[in-house]
Amino acid sequence: MTTAFIALVSGLALLIWSADRFVEGSDSAARHFGMPPLMIGMVIVGFGTSAPEMVVSALAASQGNDGIALGNAYGSNITNIALILGLTALVSPITVHSQVLRKELSILAAVTALAGWQIRDGRISLSDAVVLLGVFGALVTWTIWQGLRKNADALGNELEQELDLHAMPLRRALFWLTVGLALLIVSSRLLVWGAIEIAHGFGVSDLIIGLTIVAVGTSLPELASSIIAARRGEHDIALGNVLGSNLFNTLAVVGIAGAIRPLTAGPEVFDRDIMVMAALTLSLFVIGYGFRGPGRINRVEGALLVACYAGYTAYLIGTVFR
Repeated sequence: MTTAFIALVSGLALLIWSADRFVEGSDSAARHFGMPPLMIGMVIVGFGTSAPEMVVSALAASQGNDGIALGNAYGSNITNIALILGLTALVSPITVHSQVLRKELSILAAVTALAGWQIRDGRISLSDAVVLLGVFGALVTWTIWQGLRKNADALGNELEQELDLHAMPLRRALFWLTVGLALLIVSSRLLVWGAIEIAHGFGVSDLIIGLTIVAVGTSLPELASSIIAARRGEHDIALGNVLGSNLFNTLAVVGIAGAIRPLTAGPEVFDRDIMVMAALTLSLFVIGYGFRGPGRINRVEGALLVACYAGYTAYLIGTVFR
């Protein structure tokens, strides 16, 4: 059991570090090849910050651990909205400026509804996975096209400033891209193995481990980047991290895992976890959209989101000891 804990902690630490190196290398490499800042933010950064979830769920699915594969994806979505966005709003109230992000709020609600419709029968089939990946591809293409049509956008401007601050030579960028990706795979294997061993040792289901420890661990890059962005006043980046990550998790992470191997889930995934994810997404749409002007997530709303996460986690822990 001690070895499993060491593997879990070291896997999480290495996962976060390697994801950061992968994102930095990818950003700089894309900039050297002339990719526009907005496209880098939507594609490279989106893939980079969701890389831990994608690799962990893909490995879990290939090893037959459906609970970790699904729990990591859906649990990360719950963590992103309730914990990460809540903590970020407590640090600095979030104002929604970018029209790109305002559109993504309604898209996220629709994608969440799709996830609920697919998992209602207790499984993610190969055809479900193909639909998710198809929607993901179409959404990325449409979002990039919409973003590039605008000459100026708050998100694109903020990302360009960030890229200028972290510029590096092409050779170094390619080095960190390669090393970061390799370490992502290694650290994910450590994390999945440690999580499975701990779950079996304490008699806890893989799903609960995936929804809690694994989900929080793989969401730490979003937490760090969102809080840093909020403190700098870069509100669109802070919110974009969460919205983009949730879209990636629901579509790409579950889609890739389901394409590797059809996934099965107990009724609690739909009745409990998907319903919580849907309720949080709807609340985010209501408080963040701003029907009469720019949306704003204030500190009170941030505290309520954190309280929701604490209540959900307490409920999950309570189910273990019943």
